[in-house]
Amino acid sequence: MANNITNCALLVPASEIFYETILALIETVNAAKSVVVQKENFNKFSSYLERTTLVLRDLSKLAIQSSDSLKHAVDILNGEITVAKQLALTCINRNKVYLFLNYRRILKKLEGTTKEISRALGLISLASLDGSSVVNDEITKLCESMLDAKYRITEAEEEILEKIESGIEERSVDRSYANNLLMLIAEAVGISTEQSEVKKEFEALKCEIDNDQLREDLAEALQMEQIVALLCKADIITTPEEKEVRYLSKRHSLGRQPLAPLQSFYCPITMDIMVDPVETSHGQTFERSAIEKWLEEGNKHCPLTMTPLNKLLLRSNKTLRESIEEWKDRNTMITIASLKPKVQSDEEQEVLHSLVRLLDLCIERELHQEWIIMEDYVPILISLLGSKNSEIRKHALEILFILAKDNDDNKERIAKVDDAIELIVRSLARKVNESKTALQLLLELSRNNVVQNLIGSVQGCILLLVTMSSSDDPQAAKDAHEILGNLSFLDENVVQMAKANYFGPLLRLLSSGTESVKMMMAKTLSEVELTDHSKLSLFKDGAQGPLLKLLSHNDIEMKKVAVKALQNLSSLPQNGLQMIREGAVDQLFELLYCHRLSSTSLRERVAATIMHLAISTTAPEADQMKALIFKSEEDIFRLFSLISLTGPHVQQSILQTFIAVCQSSSGFEIRTTLRQISATRVLIQLCELDNYALRASAVKLFHCLMEDGDNSTFLEHITHRCIETLLEIAKTSNNSEEVASAMGVISNLPNDSQTTEWLLNLNTLQVIFNFLTTGNTDSFYKREVVENSAKALCRFTVPTNHQWQKRVAESRFIPLLVDLLVSGTPLTKKSVAISLKQFSESSSTLSTPSKKKKVVFGCCLGSPEPGCCPVHSGICTLESSFCLLEGDAIRPLVSVLEERDIGVSEASLDALLTLIEGEQLQKGSKVLDEANAIGSMVKLLSSDSPRVQEKSLKALERVFRLAEFKPKYGASAQLPLVDITQRGTSDMKSLAAKTLSHLSVLHDQSSFF
Repeated sequence: MANNITNCALLVPASEIFYETILALIETVNAAKSVVVQKENFNKFSSYLERTTLVLRDLSKLAIQSSDSLKHAVDILNGEITVAKQLALTCINRNKVYLFLNYRRILKKLEGTTKEISRALGLISLASLDGSSVVNDEITKLCESMLDAKYRITEAEEEILEKIESGIEERSVDRSYANNLLMLIAEAVGISTEQSEVKKEFEALKCEIDNDQLREDLAEALQMEQIVALLCKADIITTPEEKEVRYLSKRHSLGRQPLAPLQSFYCPITMDIMVDPVETSHGQTFERSAIEKWLEEGNKHCPLTMTPLNKLLLRSNKTLRESIEEWKDRNTMITIASLKPKVQSDEEQEVLHSLVRLLDLCIERELHQEWIIMEDYVPILISLLGSKNSEIRKHALEILFILAKDNDDNKERIAKVDDAIELIVRSLARKVNESKTALQLLLELSRNNVVQNLIGSVQGCILLLVTMSSSDDPQAAKDAHEILGNLSFLDENVVQMAKANYFGPLLRLLSSGTESVKMMMAKTLSEVELTDHSKLSLFKDGAQGPLLKLLSHNDIEMKKVAVKALQNLSSLPQNGLQMIREGAVDQLFELLYCHRLSSTSLRERVAATIMHLAISTTAPEADQMKALIFKSEEDIFRLFSLISLTGPHVQQSILQTFIAVCQSSSGFEIRTTLRQISATRVLIQLCELDNYALRASAVKLFHCLMEDGDNSTFLEHITHRCIETLLEIAKTSNNSEEVASAMGVISNLPNDSQTTEWLLNLNTLQVIFNFLTTGNTDSFYKREVVENSAKALCRFTVPTNHQWQKRVAESRFIPLLVDLLVSGTPLTKKSVAISLKQFSESSSTLSTPSKKKKVVFGCCLGSPEPGCCPVHSGICTLESSFCLLEGDAIRPLVSVLEERDIGVSEASLDALLTLIEGEQLQKGSKVLDEANAIGSMVKLLSSDSPRVQEKSLKALERVFRLAEFKPKYGASAQLPLVDITQRGTSDMKSLAAKTLSHLSVLHDQSSFF
């Protein structure tokens, strides 16, 4: 007995034990959700923490036995929550590039923290609950899930990190490699790729590393220093001006004469200057390739000392290699500077010799090109394009081409020199070799947006390029076509091309040229960036026919370029509709379904083109043309069945195709057929994929199918797991459109009790509440999220289940709904009004009767006591009876009656009419009168909606039975009532006449009755 008393004394409210922990969890969840890097992983982590919070809240409702083991477990959990919160705050506040470079380490910590929280929860379970507890089962499930948790970076992020590691290992990484890495990192972390922004982020990264006081991990510190050293090779983080100042400062300190190499630079075996010197265990240095060859030939001793040699003991002589490289760079700088006056010499042979030397230096190393730019060679080389010597012009063009290649700064530097483009264009019309080189240079320059404007403005340039596009030389013709394609983004250039009959010859060659010429023309159309005007012109001039003909060609490559060209041209809706009208769909379907087709990329292109055609059917002019993608239900079934048999790119195009046709004029029939073939089952499977783009499309199509169908047909496919998946998408996705679609599906789920219970158990009310509290935003899809969330709430407010209504009310939804009546979109207001109406239908039943009533002859007399509801005559609260008056909802609902959207005003009217049902007529009418609702109802007698008219009429017929409202509203109601007696349905005529009799306008014996 004493033991029992002692044990009882140890029972304490669990809320005291877990209160601080729950608060810390909520703070950590908020911090995790605020992290913008690795958002998917942190959202996944925050969902575990939210589930942990729910479990602890359930525990808090129990009285449990306090013990040292329980306190120890809670301390462990609190410690891990602190670690998690600190990690989240670190990821919020630190430099994005720094975080990216540490993604693997961050996710490893996240994974470790998740597992430790799981273990701490397990200890709490052991210390506080017996094995039969329901909460214990929930903890067990959660712990298992967290122990299995895996956080991973994307393939693209992994690839970038691997490139960084490879770059550190490779000694010969150049600036292009470093530039590319910086661009990839910038795109991955979501910062601008503008040079100024990248430079700012890189400087912030260096400062963060320099100021980091937590460098306990020496390996990590060394790795960060190596990464910074690698990225420092990128010239994008240095402005051209800074590079030039740095270069000239160094070059002026070198003197004017090249230095002879030191004797130690020579390899004793080859007697050449070493590139990769290695040292033997006895201190002798050789060129790596030379000494390795010496050993491979069977020699086992050092060629100088004859001591035994071991290949495994050779090590790089880094210091000597750096000295050799520094010596070479010094002499090359001096050489480049010394060649400048020779290039400007009047002696043609000296100029030619110097140009050849410069060309060799350009080819030898990318860094040499930079030094040539710093020495201001560009204006000199441009001036040489006016030389009478064709060899001089050709070499100058070759050097300019190398300088311009893959370097936008240099392209613009070349183009800005006076007459530069004119001189290059002039070389196009000269001898073949010079013309080809000039064409290559012009092609490179045309890849820069700034320079494109200058090229198109040179008189005769486009005409000359059009002429060259018909050249017998395939490469020259291709280059000319590509330049013209690069210039075609400007309408004035397209006009010039049209004047030069560019598209005519191109299409003629596409129709009647040799196979190789057809291939080239189709490839041109597939690769050039055409304006909408150009695409339309090409179709009008007959591009479609030859391209469709090429689809049946035996050569797979020919099919590929033809489909790619059609894909390019069909992105314009007018062209897409023309393709449908002329039978392109059948050919594309035939190609897509061809089992012999082994080319994945071709199938992807075909599917993408079909998607363009489907999108074109949503254009306004599609209705007049009666453009249909599908001719039969079999076509729909056949295409949809491919989703299960193809890769993600084709799947994505097929899903987008169906989304488009479901939104077209024939959408209802398409949606009906998809429902009949159980498309939902496949879509639910796709919703569980890790491919987020594909998943988003699947959810959107799922939503389309549920919007206007009999949703009871979906019941067999809607499982607990399906609903859990949709809610997870809604909570974690960064794509507002996908979230809107997921909530759209949830709002249209079958209205059966089991589905509703599943939703409640999965904490759907909290998800809806979170979305509704975001309010309206400028984003279309974010507004749709709110609309669909408001609609989803309606199923929980039905008056047939007071327990569901109570859960909603206790979650503080009603004040939020009233706010949305003011700030929401029309669709949101409609759903809100429906929920409020359903709440109000329960109010009279749930209102607590007043304790004191004066009874005379069995009747209750007198006005309600103070504190009683003026409509329900009992005690009303939001949480107990859901009373509209307690929620201050009457005036907002009355203002919604004035909405132009009939559906919104009708829903509001329905909610207000619940106040005058049955015996509440007199009290409810008084409340409506005070809120100016009756006047608005009179206006609704003239509504365009017969149903709203009839509802208003029925309500007013009852209101006008009460004498006090006749003088105030009777006059304004007479004309619309008379109008109804003349134009309404027979039932409405009779009711309107009856109402007029209440107003003494007609007598009871009128013929209207």
